[in-house]
Amino acid sequence: MKEEAGYYPKSKVEVNGFMAAHYDAILNMATFGRYTPFIEKAIGMMSISPQDKILDLGAGTGRNACLMMKYLSGDGGELVGIDICDDMISQFQKRCRKFPNAEIIKARVDQPLPFTKKFDKVFISFVLHGFPQEVREKVINSVFGVLKEDGIFFVLDYNEFSYKKMPFYAKMLFKLIECPYAFDFIKRDWRKILAKTGFKDFEQYIFFDYIRLLKAYK
Repeated sequence: MKEEAGYYPKSKVEVNGFMAAHYDAILNMATFGRYTPFIEKAIGMMSISPQDKILDLGAGTGRNACLMMKYLSGDGGELVGIDICDDMISQFQKRCRKFPNAEIIKARVDQPLPFTKKFDKVFISFVLHGFPQEVREKVINSVFGVLKEDGIFFVLDYNEFSYKKMPFYAKMLFKLIECPYAFDFIKRDWRKILAKTGFKDFEQYIFFDYIRLLKAYK
């Protein structure tokens, strides 16, 4: 989630100011141009149907949302993004303005989600690892509540792996770019945690050894 600073001082998923204004460019440079083809592939694996109602948590600049919108019909398909940072929301609105069935709401993803309607799919990308565990569990519970029966939760984030067993260069990079919460995140069994909430029938797709798209059904 890209939000106003102060909620989780140790987190690095809270993006503001210069970082928020240039988020996509910085991400492209940091990944040597690999982020765009990677995220396109990951979103392609979501099997989005034209009539799907999708919730994008921590939607940021709208880059991911616009990729998902390509699969949605203008008549029935819908995407709602949530973010807390005004700079991110402004970029989302500008980038997704050609999609009248895409909108973004200013809200915190760690608070009860402001919806009575249900969604077919919920997508969260590189957000959960930046929270304390008790907050992650609140987010998961909220997602379960806004999904339709047989709806699908997609978590694109770090895979489970051993930091100690990483190659030296990867270990140094992870330590440089990540917050303390991420070191806890990679140790946990996320299928087991999701199952405790009621999710089932898990599928996963691994990217670059350390990143995973985890798919869970309600």
